[in-house]
Amino acid sequence: MKSGRNLRTKSTIIGWSFISIASAMICLFYFYPMIQAFILSLQSGTGMNLRFVGLENYARLFKDPTFLTTVKNTVIFLIIQVPVMILLALFLSVLLNNKTLKFKGLFRTAIFLPCVTSLVAYSVIFKYLFGQDGIINLMLMKIALISEPIQWLTDPFWAKITIIIAITWRWTGYNMIFYLSALQNVDESIYEAAKMDGASSIQQFFKITIPMLKPIILFTSITSTIGTLQLFDEVMNITKGGPGNATMSISQYIYNLSFKYTPDFGYAATVSYAIVIMIVIFSIIQFRVAGDKNA
Repeated sequence: MKSGRNLRTKSTIIGWSFISIASAMICLFYFYPMIQAFILSLQSGTGMNLRFVGLENYARLFKDPTFLTTVKNTVIFLIIQVPVMILLALFLSVLLNNKTLKFKGLFRTAIFLPCVTSLVAYSVIFKYLFGQDGIINLMLMKIALISEPIQWLTDPFWAKITIIIAITWRWTGYNMIFYLSALQNVDESIYEAAKMDGASSIQQFFKITIPMLKPIILFTSITSTIGTLQLFDEVMNITKGGPGNATMSISQYIYNLSFKYTPDFGYAATVSYAIVIMIVIFSIIQFRVAGDKNA
């Protein structure tokens, strides 16, 4: 009895020794910076000459026209790009899950490749593709869809469209892999039974595929939402937030507050926490829409 208790105690000590280092590292590199950033958000001043101002920075958010513009821009990217990307990824995953399709491996690789390319490299390529004399305008004029070049990067509306196209191109393949993996775990007998009952391909998609993929759709929707709310590289490298502030994202505004304008690290930390709050709100909404009772 005593030896058994000693063995359990020894096992407990060994177990804690294994997780103690990892726990310490998580606290040091995750929770400590989060706490420090929150404390910083309660301070204001130029550079490192900071003073405690309480919730003054948070009140400032609602009066800051640049911040409100970046929120509007980011939400526009979110409500347009994320649904389009999710639907496109679903459509492609269903197509590539077809057993009769040839060269499936090639197509899967080609669609997935954009998400492993360099963010800066592909942003620069998109900047040249959508330039006034870029390939996109040349092709559209060649097939007579337009009579003069579209100002993809200098018109507020088309600049937003360019950013949406760029994000969709990069991340659709990433989400497609999740759906494709889930589809390959669905029992084929379910679809065979549906066919015997006279269900069409469209009915099978909406009545079988979508319900079976519901947890994965929720996961990819949340991760895509988080990624879009943290959007930085594309707007920084393709449009630099322009024209004016027409495409500036919240993350780019944080960068400008910290390194481009007169450094205001306290207010930059406040804007960072605004993103956290938005992520929590959108995640709760998505859980509720999906009908998850644990949200």
